[in-house]
Amino acid sequence: MNMRAVGVIRVPVIDLRATGQNIKSMREAAGISVRDLQMILGFTNPQAIYKWQNGESLPSVDNLVIVAAVLGVTVDELLVTDEDTPGNGEVSLKHRKKENYIISSKTNYN
Repeated sequence: MNMRAVGVIRVPVIDLRATGQNIKSMREAAGISVRDLQMILGFTNPQAIYKWQNGESLPSVDNLVIVAAVLGVTVDELLVTDEDTPGNGEVSLKHRKKENYIISSKTNYN
């Protein structure tokens, strides 16, 4: 299996912790409690919201859209990416034949 590098594409990496802090601060600035957001999203308990705010997970795309709308911001404003750290988000494109590409990601989830 002989591969050669074709190029490197820089892609953004979502920073879970910073995104969670962003969601929390925007929610608080909007005067919306965790309980309010829980009710708006139709959750039976607030655990998912706390996980988002603590950087343990991200909302689904559907929930991101709802949270952004409720907070009066865009999804892009909610998400924080880590494009400034060297090595994060580099995707190497390597190929064996013209049509066969292998994508490997070097992502640091610190």
